[in-house]
Parts: sequence; structure tokens; C-alpha cells
Amino acid sequence: MFLGLDLGTSELKALLLDRQHRVLATARAPLTVQRPKPLWSEQSPVAWWQALETVMDQLQREQPAALARLEGVGLSGQMHGAVLLDAEQAVLRPAILWNDGRSAAQCEALSQAVPELAVISGNLAMPGFTAPKLLWVREHEPALFERVALVLLPKDWLRLQLTGEAVSEMSDAAGTLWLDTAKRDWSDRLLQATGLSRAQMPRLVEGSARSGVIQPELCRRWGLPEGLPVAGGAGDNAASAIGMGLVEPGQGFVSLGTSGVVFVSGDHFEPNPAQAVHAFCHALPGRWHQMSVMLSAASALSWATRLLGYADEAALIADAATLDPARQQRAPLFLPYLGGERSPHNNPQAQASWTGLSHEHQRADLAYAVAEGVGFGLRDGLLTLGQGSAPPQALSLVGGGARSAWWAQLLAHVLGLRLNVHAGGELGGALGAARLGWLCAGGRLDEVCRQPPIEQRYEPDPATQQRLLERHRRFQALYRALHPALHPAAGSHDAPPSQPD
Repeated sequence: MFLGLDLGTSELKALLLDRQHRVLATARAPLTVQRPKPLWSEQSPVAWWQALETVMDQLQREQPAALARLEGVGLSGQMHGAVLLDAEQAVLRPAILWNDGRSAAQCEALSQAVPELAVISGNLAMPGFTAPKLLWVREHEPALFERVALVLLPKDWLRLQLTGEAVSEMSDAAGTLWLDTAKRDWSDRLLQATGLSRAQMPRLVEGSARSGVIQPELCRRWGLPEGLPVAGGAGDNAASAIGMGLVEPGQGFVSLGTSGVVFVSGDHFEPNPAQAVHAFCHALPGRWHQMSVMLSAASALSWATRLLGYADEAALIADAATLDPARQQRAPLFLPYLGGERSPHNNPQAQASWTGLSHEHQRADLAYAVAEGVGFGLRDGLLTLGQGSAPPQALSLVGGGARSAWWAQLLAHVLGLRLNVHAGGELGGALGAARLGWLCAGGRLDEVCRQPPIEQRYEPDPATQQRLLERHRRFQALYRALHPALHPAAGSHDAPPSQPD
């Protein structure tokens, strides 16, 4: 039996997995984000621990026998967050999250100070990454910065509470801008540029390696075996790939969570910083991945649901699905940049909009435009990936948004490739974390990282795709018109990916 703990932005999820790949139980605890100022996004680590206590207490009540048989634990979590600790490991301030946009000026300063930044890290400096956050703290909270003895990522702070060990792993560490991603080690040059050193960084392990054991008092509290090992784990997207068995070159997924992600696995380091592609380590030794990230995906639907007065996201999707092709062609365009954007624009100031409204438009037209606009943002990201290799013929679809068959089919048309929905795809990082716990406990890669059965395939229709590509070109032109001082959107030479056989 294996336990996966996934610390997301909106909830903490726990999952129990047995050796027959059956999910025995899950438990969830909600989380909220604090936005005290424009562009700010923070959470209290104390709330993370309270959420973990909630899910573990629930599992202890409902599945005590399973917890007593645990062989390994894995951790997954939101990436890039900055948890700052003093010499006594006390939290100094609320954690600055991945979708915080306050450090744009610090990104520019870091890029100028270290011209080789993209070569070493494989990534551009963006406000979402961890290193610029520390530069912001050094500039705006200097007394607090002087007390920083340790910087941890969100899931690694939970690890510290669980095991007493300050450890991170390669996939999450690659999202800090402090990692030499090709060498899979901290870069002293990048740390120095932010006024830090290795002494303030956690120890690094691979995601499938042992990072520590659950502390004895917690084992007694929840009825866990003594000496229960905790795997290095993974950042949320690498963990989702492990959960879907997407570990070979060319395999990947589209994730419709709070953010939207296109993820493709590889066997070598392949950076493309010019188009804001993320080139990170995978959660397994000797493997890397490329990733494009848009900041508002399913969260854009949640926002529109509230704004337009729908009962829930399912009601919004159902209304959007009533539009026939002719009405879709006349729908407004929606730019989905509610909190700035990463790939391919790297623009924290980008803003969302409906454009092209008229008297004929109803609530359903706006709902359709939001679902379509998220798809267009994902396509912009897809077109930046794997430019030195063949495009993927199919991707898996994961995350909460994968529950809508209508939206999945729309995305297949927009992206121009087959989308596969697997059993358990909505479990995402928690399933991958449990599998990494299994590998840590001695499981073989071929037995652990199997692809779950495909429950549904969505194929693009060429005629529908061509109609949507015309709207996508207008979508790209709209972004360029509204942000003329910035580089044009990636994919301006937009050609559809190769069609699957």
C-alpha cells in the first residue's frame, strides 16, 4: 500500500494505492489563496499543515488497516512557491506562490546580472519562479531577508514537518531558477546572484529516491509503520506524468487545472527559453521534460461561472455546448490572461478580455468564448514545444477540466491531435506521488509506471479544425494589438501539428 500527498493551490489531496494499481481511498481538504495587493498571491504554510492533518485524520478513521500496511509515501505539489525559514526553521512570512506577479522588475535585474541564466537553468526569468521572489524580498523586506536560513518549496516544507529533513528533488528544484538543469545540481552562480548559497538550500535527491522517514510521533498518531520511507516526489506536473505512465520521450499530456499545461517527456535537456518554454528535470533519473504553462485554464471557467451567474462550471459548459458552428463563428474572442501569462508571452501584465461583443450575444456566447480561449492559449504553448523533434501524435488529458467530454473534443479540434482520457486522469499528482512512493520502496519502473486504461479518445475533425484555426489567428492578432510593445505571440507562423494516423 502506498500513500500519495498532493499539495495543490486550491486543495490538498491524499490517495491510497495498492499493488494492483487500485485506488483504495482519497481524501481532500480545501485551501484558499490570499491576494492582499494587486499581483500578489500568498498562502500560509500553517494552512497546508492543517489540511494535511485533516486528510490524514480522515484516512485514519476510514482506512486504518491500509495505513498500517503502508510501504512508501510520495509527495507532489504546486511548484515555485517560496517558503522562507529562519535558523530555528520557523516560517518568516506567508509563502509567495507560483502565480504571484510582483517580481517582474527583479526578473529583469536577474537576467541582466546573469546573462547565462537561460543557458544554466534552461528557462527565462519569470515572476512565477522562486529566485525573483527572493530578490523582491531582499529589496522590499531586507531585515526579513537577512534572517533567511532555508528556502523550501511548498511540498518540501510539508516534508520537513513529516520527516524533519530539508530535502527537495530535481523536477521541483528545476522550477526555482537556481538549478543547473543539465547537471541536476544547484548552481552556485545563480544562487550568488540572489544573495544566497547552498547552505540555504535543501539537499537534492531524485524523485524516486528515499528522502527520509516519517517521524515516530506521526507514525503513532496515524497508525503508520515505523520507519516509513518518503520518496523525493515531484512537482505537480511531473507527478501527473508519473501517474499517467508518461515517462518515455514524446509522451505527454494536457492538464486542465487551475493553470493549463502542455507537458512532453524527453531523454535529454532541450531548452527553448526564447519562447518561454519551461525545460525541467523529470521526476526519474536521466529524464527531462518540456512544458508550456498558461496561468488561467479551468480557473478561467470558474471565474466566468461566478461572473455570468451559472450554478457551477458544468452548467457553463452545458450552455456553451448549445452553440452551433455558425453561432460559434460569431462568438466573441476571449483572451484568458486573468493573472498575466507565462508561455509563450512571459507577460505578467497581460489581461483578459472579451472582444467583439454585439447585441446578439447571450451568456452562452461568452461561456463558449472562455472555453475556446483557454484552448487557444494551450495551442500557443503547444506550438513552442519540441521544435527540434517530431510533434506528438497524441497527448493524454488530465485535470478537473478533463471531466467534460464537450470541452475535451473542442480542445482536440483546437490542438489538432488526439486526446486520450485515462482512467484516474483526474487524480493527477496524487497518483504520481503514490507511484513514486512505490518506486522508493523498491518497485520496478515497468511495473509501477504503467499507463492506465484509455476510457475515451477525442479525434480532431479537419474541417472543424480549419474553422477554429482561423479564429485562433484572430486571437493571436488581438493579443499583439493589445500588447504592441512586447514580442509577438509564439506560433505566428501557425501550422497545425501533424495529424495522427
